[in-house]
Amino acid sequence: MMNAKDTVLQATGELFGKKDPSAVDRWVGPGYRQHSSLAADGREALRDLVASLGDGFGYEDARVIADGDLVALHGIYHGFGPAPLVAFDLFRVENGELAEHWDALTPLVTTTVSGRTQTDGPAQPTDLDRTEANRALVSGFAEKVLKGADYSVLADYISTETYHQHNPEAGDGLDGFGAAASKWAEQGKNLVYTTIHKVIAEGDLVLLQSEGEFGVPVAYWDLFRVADGKIVEHWDVVAPIPDSLPHGNGLF
Repeated sequence: MMNAKDTVLQATGELFGKKDPSAVDRWVGPGYRQHSSLAADGREALRDLVASLGDGFGYEDARVIADGDLVALHGIYHGFGPAPLVAFDLFRVENGELAEHWDALTPLVTTTVSGRTQTDGPAQPTDLDRTEANRALVSGFAEKVLKGADYSVLADYISTETYHQHNPEAGDGLDGFGAAASKWAEQGKNLVYTTIHKVIAEGDLVLLQSEGEFGVPVAYWDLFRVADGKIVEHWDVVAPIPDSLPHGNGLF
């Protein structure tokens, strides 16, 4: 039996690469549970979605993170709307099949403050023996800084020497983050994290799926790269939580 990462890559390659609706029968479990705001629950809704994808649809992968039965994809969808969409997709695998799916998408921004794109940078997880230490570091950062809003301890978690930023509105380094946070606050968009729903870690890459407010209720997906015990890189998607969903499973 394939591992969870291979299962997700094979399944999504057939579903969204080849745009093959019959791949649902091969790779998607009968109780498939959907959390996306873009699709209804179940296998048949996924089959209809795949069948509706046009010739201009494509997916540009950036990185994959596997943590037990959970596999996260980070990349860019083309042809899924009027503009390319940066996305995090999270799948849960059960008995070699896709069993559950969450996602968050945001429009691609071509000009960023840092000069980095929303998806470039190191792609492959490294330091696999440090997975649990890195998970603990980012979990502590999430609780104390993101939820607790204690910015006095930022340097305990984020490197003061190297902090590469991929959020399109923030510059590199702690100063870049601070300047962006001040600008957001002036716009009435304070960074408020209320719940950390999931922490997915593989080696030096740790992904947080969180809930909070950024002027409006939002889903925060934050991906961090850790080196030598400090956070040195950050990618994210911040997506407004819709008023209604096409299923009753919730966004998280």
